[in-house]
Amino acid sequence: MDAAATTTSLTFYDFLDRMRNPASLDLVKSIKSFIVSFSFYTENSENDAKRLQDFLCSMEASIRDHPLWANATGEEIDCAIEGLEKYVMTKLFSRTFASSSEDVKIDQKISKKICLLQNFLRPDHLDIPAVFQNESSWQLAEKELLKMNAFKVPQEKLLCILSCCRVINNLLLNASMSENRVPGADDFLPVLIYVTIKANPPQLHSNLKFIQLYRRQAKLVSEVAYYFTNIVSVKSFIIELDAKSLSIDENEFLESMQAARLAGSRTLMEHSPAFDEMAALSSPLRKHNNQRQTQMSPTLEDIAALAWQTDPDRSRSLWEKQNDISGMASGGSSYPFMESEAGELTVGDVERLLSSYKHVVRKYTGLCRAVQRFSMSKMDTAILHLEGTDLSRCPEEQTEVEQRCRD
Repeated sequence: MDAAATTTSLTFYDFLDRMRNPASLDLVKSIKSFIVSFSFYTENSENDAKRLQDFLCSMEASIRDHPLWANATGEEIDCAIEGLEKYVMTKLFSRTFASSSEDVKIDQKISKKICLLQNFLRPDHLDIPAVFQNESSWQLAEKELLKMNAFKVPQEKLLCILSCCRVINNLLLNASMSENRVPGADDFLPVLIYVTIKANPPQLHSNLKFIQLYRRQAKLVSEVAYYFTNIVSVKSFIIELDAKSLSIDENEFLESMQAARLAGSRTLMEHSPAFDEMAALSSPLRKHNNQRQTQMSPTLEDIAALAWQTDPDRSRSLWEKQNDISGMASGGSSYPFMESEAGELTVGDVERLLSSYKHVVRKYTGLCRAVQRFSMSKMDTAILHLEGTDLSRCPEEQTEVEQRCRD
């Protein structure tokens, strides 16, 4: 893959260098005009592909007759068209790749099914002989296949597929030497299926469709055509795969798929933000959560402290009440759950605790409002004094003013 990619890059940069030559102005105009023309048509992958194939054919004829390629060999002309395809498809990638919602749905369907199969599929389910089972070679093939989605050009995506298939083919050839046999399609395809499932390449359907439509048809021949046909067959096999497609009991297959679905759903839940909230709400019996609830819940000390800040005289009774409660507790009075551990509580206890908690909160909220109203009353009295009330008047008159303020 690396050597092929280097050759492709050199071909592409040679094409760009020639396009910078002033003599190539007519070719540059034709290329730009073609790219812009795509915006005039409704998106349709079949029609877009036909326009591209026709354009590449016409440009090949123009390049052959162009002074910049005078006396050029057939290989040099071919390299120029390769560079042209790469340039045009890079510009049109967002328009031509996974362009329909149907393509996106198929990609998702394949990826989800592969995710399920990864949970239980083994080489023997595909009748792969032990002699062909080589984990290190399979991982190398998977790595090549996963590179495909990183490229934006059909020829480079196709190179990833070829590299993957060649790794598998070399594995089969080397393994077969010890048995004096030549591996065939019946040996190659199951391994390619297994490697594809283990890799789960993103957007498999869209990548294959992109190559099939936009790669120069003259290049989809021979070895390339053989390997590409096999990977397309792999995609179709995965889509249609059921228990009859594998060496597995039907009930075992169905149970394995269902277990994989449940495992996938559980994983999604555990990684969702809502799960954290649910976990926090559904585990109030843990000591850590109990401590947290205690810190967040209003206590009698909080209520008394709030009252003390607004009116020390009226809050004294709260402190006395607190002392009374503390004394009763230390004297051995019975308070439900005071000595209980979290693990000792039952579901019924939780319901009673929740009811008690709501009762305390309602009481606390009412007390806060009462304290606030009392504070505002005291503030109004102070304002009246500042606005001209004679502070030297007799206590009876002051009492009368305060009474009016309260009313």
